[in-house]
Formats: sequence, structure tokens, C-alpha cells
Amino acid sequence: MGSVVRLRSVDDPEPGEQVFFHGHPSWRSILSFYLKGVIIAIVAGALAGVISRLTGKSVSVPAVVVVVLVAFALMVLVGLLKRIATVYTISNQRLTIRTGILSRELHETRLERVQNVNYQQSVIERLLSVGDVTFDTAGEAGYNFAFRGVADPHDIVRTVDRAIREMQQRTHAQPGPGEIGGV
Repeated sequence: MGSVVRLRSVDDPEPGEQVFFHGHPSWRSILSFYLKGVIIAIVAGALAGVISRLTGKSVSVPAVVVVVLVAFALMVLVGLLKRIATVYTISNQRLTIRTGILSRELHETRLERVQNVNYQQSVIERLLSVGDVTFDTAGEAGYNFAFRGVADPHDIVRTVDRAIREMQQRTHAQPGPGEIGGV
């Protein structure tokens, strides 16, 4: 009988791996998406009214309201799915960004590769207490590694700093090859 190899996911950490943060972009970060949704819903309702008027019928206010509500509900659902489909994780070994619901994409970097951690906030993002945290990583120029739209980005930076410090303490506490008890 062959052995079964089980692949670990972000939600199933490695032995000894401690997760410090596991979350999604903040709902506040997609408020502009929802504002656009309201505008699109109103435009859809107006178009429904104009089309009914052009066909020689009187404008049905209930039908226009239904069109507006359905369009807005679809935008809320799309925004919610976009938010839920993005998961950020910080552990004492790695940073991961997982996106997708049906198809999946996973970007991961080991903590020892992280060189700089920065965050950016526009004025509106500061008012909403959201922002983007970017990570400069060694040798990974092909992917812009960032946690986008997270709540309290300064706290995320502190969490990554803590994870890096703990990783470095573990690394220095372990004896090197040929050393006994670190001597």
C-alpha cells in the first residue's frame, strides 16, 4: 500500500508554524467600488425608464426600482466575493496571498526574503483606517507582493516585524552545523 502525500494549504500550517494574522481586505477598502455600483444601478434604472418610455409605454416606477435594486444587489455580491476571495496570512515562517474561489492563485514568500515593509494610505484611506502594505522581497521582481485594502495597515507592518524578529530569534537560538548547544 502506497503512502498518501497530503499537500498543506495556508489554512493548514506547517508543524511549528504560528499564524499571527489571517484575514481579508477590509470592507471599507471597497467603498468606492460600492459607490460606483450605486451609480451604475441608478443609470440602469434610468435606462429602463427611458427604454419603457421609447416603446410608448408609461414608465413603471416599480419596474425601475426593481432594476435599480437588482443592479445594486449584484454589485454588492461581486464586491463581497472579491473581498472574501482574497486571503492574507502572516506566520512566523511566511507571508501568503491567496485569491480566487473557483480557480485559485497563491503567492508566498518566506520571511527571510522580506527586506522592507511599507504602507501607503491616501487621505480618504486614512479616514477609513485602511491602506496597502507592500513588501520588498529578495529576488522577486516579477510579482508586486502587497496586502491591499487592509484595515489598520500600521498594525500589519508591526505584525510582520514581530514575525521577522521571532524568526530571527529562532534561527540564532538553533546550533549551527558542528556546534553542540550553540557553543
